[in-house]
Amino acid sequence: MSRPPLPPFTEATAIQKVRMAEDGWNGRDPAKVALAYTPDSQWRNRAEFIQGRAEIEAFLARKWAKELDYRLTKELWTYAGNRIAVRFAYEYHDDSGQWFRAYGNENWEFDEDGLMRRRLASINEHPIKEADRKFHWPLGRRPDDAPELSDLGL
Repeated sequence: MSRPPLPPFTEATAIQKVRMAEDGWNGRDPAKVALAYTPDSQWRNRAEFIQGRAEIEAFLARKWAKELDYRLTKELWTYAGNRIAVRFAYEYHDDSGQWFRAYGNENWEFDEDGLMRRRLASINEHPIKEADRKFHWPLGRRPDDAPELSDLGL
């Protein structure tokens, strides 16, 4: 299975890969998102270590069951060869209605078919007031004209 764009990445293809990942995660379909990763993909997500598509899918299902009205934006930080680094922010609320904003960085490594074989994520989050939310687009894909992280000062 191939998932273009393929490494080695150019600036344009790295930006495309980042947007494809953002779009997938904003779709909140764990089975579909898991297909972007190698069958034996290795993750570090905060303090959780995840191996393989089945664990990725289970993790994402748990995540999106508790992180309600999840909206994510990613921005390319740098790239080289088969690696991409991104920064991101996302907002969600829990089942009590408390909103949160999470910030982080991810380092990605891809195989020759364009599947992510390693994802290392460092994430911090804090509660926010609903009035302080910055991501207001309808659930799903972030509109092309929505502000980027840099535009929002994040």
